[in-house]
Amino acid sequence: MLFDKSTYIERRRLLKQRIGSGIILLMGNNDSPANYPSNVYRFRQDSSFLYFYGQHREGLAGIIDVDNNQEYLVGDDIDIDDIVWFGSVDSVADMAAECGVAKTLPMKGLSDFIKKAKASGQHIHFLPPYRHDHMIQLMDMLGIHPSQQREAASVELIKAVIDQRAVKSQGEIEEIERACAIGYEMHTTAMKMCREGVTEQEIAGVISGIASSHGCMVSFPSIVTMHGEIMHGYPSPRPLEAGRLLLCDAGAETNENYCSDNTRTTPISGTFTQRQKEIYDIVKECHDYALTLAAPGVKWWDVHFGVCRLMTERLKELGLMKGDTEAAVRAGAHAMFMPHGLGHMMGMDVHDMEGLGQTYVGFDDEVRPNLEQFGTNCLRCGRRLQEGFVMTDEPGIYFIPALIDDWRSTGHCAEFLNFDLLETYKDFGGIRIEDDILITKDGCRFLGKDRIPY
Repeated sequence: MLFDKSTYIERRRLLKQRIGSGIILLMGNNDSPANYPSNVYRFRQDSSFLYFYGQHREGLAGIIDVDNNQEYLVGDDIDIDDIVWFGSVDSVADMAAECGVAKTLPMKGLSDFIKKAKASGQHIHFLPPYRHDHMIQLMDMLGIHPSQQREAASVELIKAVIDQRAVKSQGEIEEIERACAIGYEMHTTAMKMCREGVTEQEIAGVISGIASSHGCMVSFPSIVTMHGEIMHGYPSPRPLEAGRLLLCDAGAETNENYCSDNTRTTPISGTFTQRQKEIYDIVKECHDYALTLAAPGVKWWDVHFGVCRLMTERLKELGLMKGDTEAAVRAGAHAMFMPHGLGHMMGMDVHDMEGLGQTYVGFDDEVRPNLEQFGTNCLRCGRRLQEGFVMTDEPGIYFIPALIDDWRSTGHCAEFLNFDLLETYKDFGGIRIEDDILITKDGCRFLGKDRIPY
């Protein structure tokens, strides 16, 4: 476990206090077979179960009976056949004691416990499932079809978990910085390898190996591509070409599942062309400007749109945009160049808690998402920042040929865009710069002992 027993006891106490009544069910993950039962993908524990119980073993679940102030760790002890193949592991009782839980149940008792609690009138709080084995278990226990389980999940539990996990403790920040140190090694290696003839897949493989060499894993499939205009441009066998740009978006996830997430864009020939440098300098200025805005009490919505206004002003100076800046941003014209949000929360998940529902994670009663406008509908966070939040700061400028053609054919935002000049950028690609930042008492700071060059 990453933290001592008292940490997990206190986390569960706060959760019980927030929920008030009923049964809280937290499902840990099971092994996932890759192509037959004994050949499994690398195990990854559910983040919320890990947050409250600290145990990495597969085949566990947690029950918190709020009404009776009782907590259970659910799971089966391994048998002699497992010991022969995998070695001895702690008993479920030992794991329960380690995280401060008094009671245990075998997995076969979970369904009976939940059904009995439901029959007695207790409300069963569960989080939205994302694995199909959990969906089947929930259907068996609660009679809710998998297609209806996300809607039936407890909003009270979702909000309570988000409120606790969003504010990072000092120990969590230190673990994220361990991930950042590995990410630094990954990105500086990618920069050193970036030269004509090396393939995208070779670079991606080497940096993934760096994460593995630390006993870790990548925090998401690495994006390593000359087609930086594709948001998720995964590596291909294509050799790098002189004169083009390589966008590398990658991060590491520690053994305790805390993540880093950085992006750098490197000229394959070693130096930027004049046109590349002009766009790169705008992205860099936007990246640095966000750091001057982000602070406790400030809405991330305002940080995002502050960056969008600066980007619009600078693109007007290059002749790519025109007209009134405020009107252009209101109309979403800047989304031609940056169709995503400025950043997202990060922690135990690289897009922290996204599986619980992005509207709950990134927004609140004060700031609601705008799902109608292109670009703004991809803003992952808009809520007021708090000390202890970890955010990514990742502005980018992309030239997407299909989007240019689509907006030109429909005349969308034509009063703010110079389509004739945009045509000449169709072979440009894209540039993104991304870092992880911690919201501090007075503002924000970079996470990671060493800054990746940019």
